[in-house]
Amino acid sequence: MITIEELNQLKTLGNIPFEAYVLRNILSRYQSPEKKILQLVRDGYIIRIKQGLYVVSPEVSGKLISRELIANHIYGPSYVSAHYALRHYGLIPEWVTEVTSVTTRHTRRFETPEGFFSYRQVNSEYFPIGIQMASDDDQLTFLIATPEKALCDMIMVEPHIQSQSLSALVTFLEEDMRIDTDELKGMNRDIIRKCMETGNKKQILANLIKLMER
Repeated sequence: MITIEELNQLKTLGNIPFEAYVLRNILSRYQSPEKKILQLVRDGYIIRIKQGLYVVSPEVSGKLISRELIANHIYGPSYVSAHYALRHYGLIPEWVTEVTSVTTRHTRRFETPEGFFSYRQVNSEYFPIGIQMASDDDQLTFLIATPEKALCDMIMVEPHIQSQSLSALVTFLEEDMRIDTDELKGMNRDIIRKCMETGNKKQILANLIKLMER
């Protein structure tokens, strides 16, 4: 069983991911807080995202889980980007189930009760370009790429661009990703240029700038 006081303490955590020590503080009256944590997971009060990282169940908190915020917490430093961010901005039509992030750490992929979360490694000079804070419906803030950076990141992680030609890039964006290239014309080209200077696939990013300037 869980006491009313303990339940209320869990509710105050809302839908923000937290580490195990927070639970150990709440459950300090138990001889074995770790066993009580396992019981709370089994009983559906909390969700174990990965070892040492949890979030309160929506049935307890009354709030939807933010997958973007979870992505920031699973493996950092990181920010949400690539296909998932492009879908967030409405630039690609298909629903994206896996949350892709960019990090300076090694490439990793996590399977969690809230779905798959993947992380792609980039160099430390490229990483901080074009990152911003965004808010979900509960006004929780999370780190996400700007549309321009998300587009660059997607190009970085995609192995399916057949060549470095401008026509191959147009085919990839319009046919494979179903992006309306007219929507790219209003993007901030300075972000693309900075990504080109510090990242990989420089010729493809140079072609992206040419496409925007058409």
